[in-house]
Amino acid sequence: MYTQRHTINSSMDISGAVLFILALALSNNGSPRNVFHVYGKEFNVLDYGAISDGQTENSKAFGEAWNAACGDPTPTPQLIVPSGHTFLVNPIMFRGPCQAPGIDFAIAGTIIAPDSPGFWDGKDASQWLVFEGVKGLKVDGYGNGTIDGRGKAWWDQSCRYNPQLKTCTTLAPTALRFLSCDGSSVRNVGLKDSAQAHVLITGCNGFDVNNVVIMSPESSPNTDGIHIQDTQHLSISNSSFGVGDDCISIGDRIRDINIQNVKCGPGHGISIGSLGRSGNYVQVERIFVTNAYFTGSTNGARIKTWQVGRGYVRNIRFENLTFDSVKNPIIIDQNYCEVRDACKEQETGVQISQVVYRGMSGTSSTEIAINLNCSSSVPCHGILMEDIHLTSAMAGKEVTTYCRNAHGNVTDVAPDSTCLLD
Repeated sequence: MYTQRHTINSSMDISGAVLFILALALSNNGSPRNVFHVYGKEFNVLDYGAISDGQTENSKAFGEAWNAACGDPTPTPQLIVPSGHTFLVNPIMFRGPCQAPGIDFAIAGTIIAPDSPGFWDGKDASQWLVFEGVKGLKVDGYGNGTIDGRGKAWWDQSCRYNPQLKTCTTLAPTALRFLSCDGSSVRNVGLKDSAQAHVLITGCNGFDVNNVVIMSPESSPNTDGIHIQDTQHLSISNSSFGVGDDCISIGDRIRDINIQNVKCGPGHGISIGSLGRSGNYVQVERIFVTNAYFTGSTNGARIKTWQVGRGYVRNIRFENLTFDSVKNPIIIDQNYCEVRDACKEQETGVQISQVVYRGMSGTSSTEIAINLNCSSSVPCHGILMEDIHLTSAMAGKEVTTYCRNAHGNVTDVAPDSTCLLD
C-alpha cells in the first residue's frame, strides 16, 4: 500500500495542513469523507458482501455496490472501498450513465488484480477495471488508496521479452480504463505493477489527474503510466511516474492537454506518439508541458511519428524541464519505422510545427542531447529553442545537437544548435 506520497520538488510538497485535512477525511471505520463536498448516500462494498482477505474474489459485490450507487438520484452518491482492507477483484466494467450528475468512487483501501493470466480466459485481455460512459466521475484515493495490477505473470509471458514462448502474449490488461467519461477525475491514488499500461483515458472531454503515483519495474514491458487517446481538455499535475515505458504517452485525436509538476523516471519520458503508424491522418494540437523533472529516463520531451503517417502535430510547448542523466533529453523522430535506422525515404509524413522548447537544464547520458530528426518530405517548421543548457552526465565529455530538416530559431542554447535552419 502507498502510505506516503513521493514529492517532486519543494513547490510540490504536500504541506502538513493538507495531510491533516486528508487524515480528517477518513472517519467512520475507514470510510472516506470529503470535507469540501456534501455527498449523497454511501455504498460501502462491505455492505454488498465484499470480503477483504485478499483471496476471495469480489467482482460481484463491487458490481452490486456500483449499480446501487449509479442508480441513486441523490447528489454525488459515493461508492466506498474502505481503508484498512484489501479486495481481490476480477475484470469488471462500471458502466454509466448514472442517475446523479456526479458520482464518487472512493478507494481508501487496496484493490488487487488476479495474479494469473488464466483469470482472463474468455474475457477481454486488454482490461481490468473499466469505467465507461460515466459523467462527473471522481475516483479518489484520499491519500491511501492503492490499485495493484500484480502484473508479473503477464510480463513473464510477454512476447517483447520472451518471443521464444509459443504462448507469449502481446496484449495484457490495462489496470484502469476511462472510456467516454466526461468531466471526470482521478486523484490521490497509487497504482503499481499493471500488466500493461496503468491508466488509459480515451474518448473523454474534460478530465483531471492530480496527485497520482504510478510505479512498476523499469524492466516491465509496455507499462506506460498514462496513455491518452481521442481526448480533449485534460490536465495531469503533481504526479510521479516510475515505469517500464512512457511515463505519459499522447496518442491521436488530442487537443488541449496540460501537464505540469510531474516527475518521470525510470521510464521513456513524456511522449507525443508514436503517431501515424497505419498511415492515418493525425490530429494533435495544443499540448503544454511545464515544470517536469526527468531522472534516468530514456527520453525527456519526445515527439515520435511514423513516416507513413499524415496530418499534423502543432502548437506544442515544453517549458521549465530538468534532466538528470537522460539519454535523449529533447528528441523529435519524424522518421520512425519498423526497422530502426533502416528507414527508406517516404513522400508522406506528419507535419510537426510550432514547437517551443524553453527554460531547460540538466545532463544527458548520451552524446546527442538535442536530436531533431525531421522528414525531408515534410520538414519540421516553427521550432523555437530558448534558454536551454545541457551538459554531459559523464565528466569530461561533451554533448552535441543533431538537426535534419528542422527549421526554426535559437536563442541561448547549449550545446550549439545553430544547425536549426532559419
